Amino acid sequence: MRCRESKGLITDVIRGSIAEEAGIQCGDILLEINGKPIEDLIQYNLLTSGENQISIKLLTKDNEYLFVEIDKEWDEDLGIIFENSIIDGIRKCRNNCIFCFINQLPSNLRETLYIKDDDYRLSFFFGNFITLTNITDQDIERIKELKISPLYVSVHTTNPALRIKITNNPRAGEIYNQLKDLVNGGIEIHCQIVLCPEINDDAELDRTIEDLSLLWPGVKSVGIVPVGLTKFRDGLYPLKKVERQKAIETIRIVEKWQQKFKKKIEHNFVFAADEFYLIAGMKLPQYKDYEEFPQLENGIGLISIFEKEFKDIKKNLPKKINLYREVNVITGILAKDFMKRITYELNKIENLKVNLFAIENNFFGKDITVTGLITGTDLIKQLEDKHLRHDIIIPSVMLKNNSDLFLDNISISEVEQHLGIDVKVSSVNAEEFMRTIMGKVNDE
Repeated sequence: MRCRESKGLITDVIRGSIAEEAGIQCGDILLEINGKPIEDLIQYNLLTSGENQISIKLLTKDNEYLFVEIDKEWDEDLGIIFENSIIDGIRKCRNNCIFCFINQLPSNLRETLYIKDDDYRLSFFFGNFITLTNITDQDIERIKELKISPLYVSVHTTNPALRIKITNNPRAGEIYNQLKDLVNGGIEIHCQIVLCPEINDDAELDRTIEDLSLLWPGVKSVGIVPVGLTKFRDGLYPLKKVERQKAIETIRIVEKWQQKFKKKIEHNFVFAADEFYLIAGMKLPQYKDYEEFPQLENGIGLISIFEKEFKDIKKNLPKKINLYREVNVITGILAKDFMKRITYELNKIENLKVNLFAIENNFFGKDITVTGLITGTDLIKQLEDKHLRHDIIIPSVMLKNNSDLFLDNISISEVEQHLGIDVKVSSVNAEEFMRTIMGKVNDE
C-alpha cells in the first residue's frame, strides 16, 4: 500500500507549525486535502491558501490512515515540506528526438540521468524546457485557469512536418496552435531552439523566429542553442556539429532579427547561446544587449554576467596579498580563452598565482567542449600527472543538482583522494569566484 501511495512524502515538518501541532510527522504521506487528491504543490498551495478550515487525509509511516481537521488563519502556512514538488509523479517524455542528449549517454551512469521528464509543472517550478507533446486539453485549461506562468518550451521549429521528424512524435506538429492557445490564455512562454545544421537552420530558422514573434508579447523570448553530440551515437540519426562557419551564420541571422525587433517591439526577442560566439571566435554581446536575461535558464548571457561582475569588482582587487597563495582553476575547452583573460588579471596581484587548466572531454567525446559536462574521470586523468600541490577550483555547473557528484558518478572526495589536494566549488558568480580564489588570505 505504501509503495503505491508514496508520492506525497513529507520530508520535514517545521517546528512550531500548525502541521506539527496537528500531529503530522516526517515520513507521513499526504493523500488528500478537502477530499481532493493532490497532484502538485500548485494545487496544494491553492487548497491551503486563503482557507480557515482544512481537512487532510494522510498515510502515516505506520501504514495507518490519519484524518486531520485544521483551523488556521487564512494566510497561515501549514509548515509541511515535501520530497518533491510534483506529488502525483513526474510526466515522462514521449518523444525520441534526433538530438536527444539522454540517448547519447553511456551506460552505468546514475539512474536519474536517464529520466526524460517532460512535465509542465517542472517547467514552471525550475525552468525545465518541455515540448508540449504529452500535454492534454485538460492540462492546457488547468495551466490557463491557475496562471501557471511562465513556461519554457522547446520548439525547435514551427514547421509541423519538420517538428514531427525531429521529435519522432506525430503530436509535435500541433505546437503553434498550443502556443497560441496558451498565450491567448495569458501565459508567458520562453522558447528554445536546438539548432541542428542542415535540419532546422537557415530558412527554417528564419521561419521559426518569425512565427514565434507573431505571438509576442505572450512568447517573451527565443533562445537558440547548438546541438550537443557525444561519441555515443552509434545507430542514431546522423547529425553534424555546429562548426565555426555555421556559428557565424546563425549569429548573423539572430542579429538581423534583433535589428528588426528593436524597431518593431523595442526588444531583441531572440538570443543566440554563448557557445555560438565562442565557437565563432566572435565577441559576445554587451551586458545590456541581453536586456533582462530572459534565457538565463538556457545559460544564455551567463558569460556576459560574469564578465560584468568581474569588471565591477576588478577596481577593488588588491595589488598585493600578504601570504602567497596559488590555486588551479578548471574550465572547459570552449571557455578557455575567456577564462585566460580573467586569470591574466588575477595574476597581476602580487603573491597570487592562478593556474588555468582547460579539460578536454574524453568521457563524452571531444566534440563536447562546454564546462558543465566535464566529468570527474577526465579531471583526474588530465591532472594526475601535473603533481599539483594547491587547491583546484571548479564551477558548480560541473556537479549535478547541487550534489557533490560529477556526471560520471565520481564524487568530489574521490577526486581529492586521487589528486591529493582539496577541491573547492564556486558558483558562476564573480564575487564568489574571487572569494574562493583568495581563500582566507588578507590583502594589504
